[in-house]
Amino acid sequence: MKVDSAHKNHWVIAEVVFGIPFLLSIALHFVAPMSFPNGISRQILMPIGIVLLIPGLCFIILGRREFAQYGQPTDPGHPTSKVVKTGVFAISRNPLYLGSVLVFLSIALIFNILWTIMTLLISIIISHYMLIIPEEQYLATKFGDEYKEYVSSIHRWLGRK
Repeated sequence: MKVDSAHKNHWVIAEVVFGIPFLLSIALHFVAPMSFPNGISRQILMPIGIVLLIPGLCFIILGRREFAQYGQPTDPGHPTSKVVKTGVFAISRNPLYLGSVLVFLSIALIFNILWTIMTLLISIIISHYMLIIPEEQYLATKFGDEYKEYVSSIHRWLGRK
């Protein structure tokens, strides 16, 4: 069975799956502001957001760099020729999605936009079904045992098994 890519629609990418709900959360915040309470919780949440932003950006930058090093596309609508298992892919099978989650969560905490957390949860669910599962099926079909071995050693989101 020939498999060309994980997705047939070129709009099925993280930028859309995370970006549209994020933009919706900003619009909702202007229409019906919903924030965390002021006071001590804000003094704690903003620094946490800043701290989360750093690993989030690192996962995205290092994941893209690792793909580029092996000549692999970051767009799941394009075919891949290798299972990348090094760099950040040695601790997460989905570092680009994990990075997106951390970046959007950090923005929600830094700018006190509770809507962003709610739409982020929707994005995580959508990414699971529209991005991750099709990509895993594509990679399992295309790379067989090599990919199954990788799956058995690295968690989907973070950590080694």
